[in-house]
Amino acid sequence: MFITLALLRKGIPGKQWIGKHRRQRPITWQMKRNTVKHLEREAQNEYWLSRPYLTIEQELGSAAERRTQNFLRIKEAKFNNFPQHKTVTDHLAHLGISKNWAA
Repeated sequence: MFITLALLRKGIPGKQWIGKHRRQRPITWQMKRNTVKHLEREAQNEYWLSRPYLTIEQELGSAAERRTQNFLRIKEAKFNNFPQHKTVTDHLAHLGISKNWAA
């Protein structure tokens, strides 16, 4: 039937699978099966997302301890990278290289 329409120029102009007046793909049993599997997976995801692991009261303070530990770890790492204290004599030691008059 499709070849008769194409030969008599009463069919789909241009490419048959794209465009505004395209030929429709037949729906196969594999397409139906895949759609059903996708919908079942989506329903299962909705089921598990609708039942949270923690209650709202438990969730409110759950991350506070972890945030505190992370902050202390970062603070300690920055403190360890801080240079050691130097005295004024250490900073000005290069000025006394050519002291010939000091005994």
